[in-house]
Parts: sequence; structure tokens; C-alpha cells
Amino acid sequence: MPCPAAAGQSGGLPPRRRRVIEPPNFSHQRDKAMKSETHPDYHTIKVVMTDGTEFTTRSTWGKPGDTMHLDIDPKSHPAWTGGQQQLVDRGGRLSRFQKKFSGFLKK
Repeated sequence: MPCPAAAGQSGGLPPRRRRVIEPPNFSHQRDKAMKSETHPDYHTIKVVMTDGTEFTTRSTWGKPGDTMHLDIDPKSHPAWTGGQQQLVDRGGRLSRFQKKFSGFLKK
């Protein structure tokens, strides 16, 4: 006996109905323009670093053409330059740590 599926039969089940999915209708959104007051003003400013070098960039800070003077930048901050930090001893914790591990790496 031949297979019912091969003969185009589904073995007694009713034929399947195909569901048609239509694309969404976005025509109602085409009429609306983007709100202008939701976006900040993006303009060019001049940035002066701690060593006096200047560059121009775009920002939302200040007004167009303003100058931003940096107090700390990658050329002067110890995190980028590898400089020594000042360790603050609060309640003797630093001195206890230094006493405990003073000879740890010494040969």
C-alpha cells in the first residue's frame, strides 16, 4: 500500500489552511514629524587642555563657539601618567597594612 502523504493525501485529516500574514500598516506614522525639542543642541566647541593645547570637538556643553578649560586631562592625571598617588591613612589601617606586608617582596 502506498504512503498517503506521497499520494497527496493527509491520511483522513482535513486540508491545512494557509494563514496570510500581512505587513503592518505604518501609514499613520508617516504624517507625524520627529519632535524637535527632544534633542539637545549639538554644536562645536573649543577644548583647552592643562598644557595649553587646543582642539575643536562637537558637544552639547555650553553655547556654540564656547571654550572649555580642563582642570584634569589624560596628560596630567596620575591614572594615565602612572604617577604616584597620595595614600591617606584612615584609622591606622594603612600603617597596619604596611607593617604586616613590609617584607613580603624583599629578597
